[in-house]
Amino acid sequence: MTEVLTEQKKHEKKLMKQMYWRSFTLYSAVTPSKQGASGFSFAMQPFLDLFYKDNEIEKREAMIRHMSYFNTNVATYPFILGVTASMEKENSEKEDFNAESINAIKTSLMGPLAGIGDSVFWGVLRTLSAGIAVSLAQAGNVFAPLVFLSLFNVPVQFLRYKGGELGYILGSSYISNLYENGLINILTKAASIVGLAMVGAMTSQMVHLDIKWNMVMDGEVIMNTQEMLDQIFVGLIPLLITLLSFCLMKKKNVSINYLIFGIIILGIVLAVLGIA
Repeated sequence: MTEVLTEQKKHEKKLMKQMYWRSFTLYSAVTPSKQGASGFSFAMQPFLDLFYKDNEIEKREAMIRHMSYFNTNVATYPFILGVTASMEKENSEKEDFNAESINAIKTSLMGPLAGIGDSVFWGVLRTLSAGIAVSLAQAGNVFAPLVFLSLFNVPVQFLRYKGGELGYILGSSYISNLYENGLINILTKAASIVGLAMVGAMTSQMVHLDIKWNMVMDGEVIMNTQEMLDQIFVGLIPLLITLLSFCLMKKKNVSINYLIFGIIILGIVLAVLGIA
């Protein structure tokens, strides 16, 4: 029994390395509706092959589960991979495990870690690295580009590798404790709320439609339509478009590709007519 566990531990360490290298493919095949989902699924595949090697049905369900929308910072992304992998392991070993909690936790981590990663690595580390490299370049140092790449990438890659391991180790013990204390359902609900809040925030930031048609009398604008709508509810039109798209996908099974092309055509028509 001990030999089997030791062999499994060795195999899991090998999977950590595979996860690190596969994590570079996160945004190699981006789609508007899934973003980095295919890259996430690709990085998770070795774990799924191990954990569900005797259950093809659960393996198929897990593969479908990880094709849901995913978008975060590339530096903090492996930590989420590690946590998710540890939860998949728990799901494969426990019959009463709530599989819905996997995507709930994953979604709830996307936003906060994206904010931290963007601020620390894109906002601070990249700026400092570029500042040092530019000073060297101005002094005629030919190694300035290498200095920039080293100062930026070494900390990022160290965090990526160790973050994946940390997520896997902490995730496994954390989830086990939650199950022992009966708190997993509370965590799942809380994570779902955070995830929905994040998606709502993304909607307000990424969906835009400004109405340019105004009520004019004697050459003067007597009613600015967009200002009036903002007084009722800021972002009302984008919200309605998002909800309509969701209903069409969820209730009517309309393809996401049809919705994308439909919105593009609608935008062109509204722009030509001068409405938006």
